[in-house]
Amino acid sequence: MSTPDPGSRPAPGPKLPPYGPSITIAQAKRVAEAALAPARANGWTVVIAIADPGGHLVYLEKMDETQVGSVAIAEDKARSAAIFKRPTKSFQERLARGGDGLLVLRLAGAVPVEGGLPIIVDGKLIGALGVSGGSSAEDEVCAEAGARALR
Repeated sequence: MSTPDPGSRPAPGPKLPPYGPSITIAQAKRVAEAALAPARANGWTVVIAIADPGGHLVYLEKMDETQVGSVAIAEDKARSAAIFKRPTKSFQERLARGGDGLLVLRLAGAVPVEGGLPIIVDGKLIGALGVSGGSSAEDEVCAEAGARALR
């Protein structure tokens, strides 16, 4: 059995996009409208939160009858996807693996639940969106539709 070289490093993770200019209100409204489409089509009630690259709220839309608790969750998902430059689902998957993946629980601001995605335009992260109100899978469907809106 060989011992690892003490100077070796683990393989690098996925290449993360650089930050770009902040999402505009007009862009945020387009993203929100696209994210709401699957919810409307399926009778889901959700909240859509759009954040700038620093995780600060730019736009929020709450469908009628959506539980009030989903507002903060959607905001947290958007912030997490923005500041960590990755989908919140990646934290969920890492946590599910256990072992070192449990370190996710100590990452301040990391939300390990589907429904938060970076918004990438021209290869740069201009913001992120978070969706909450349905099941995690439903939130993810809506988030994916919104994230595609500016491509």
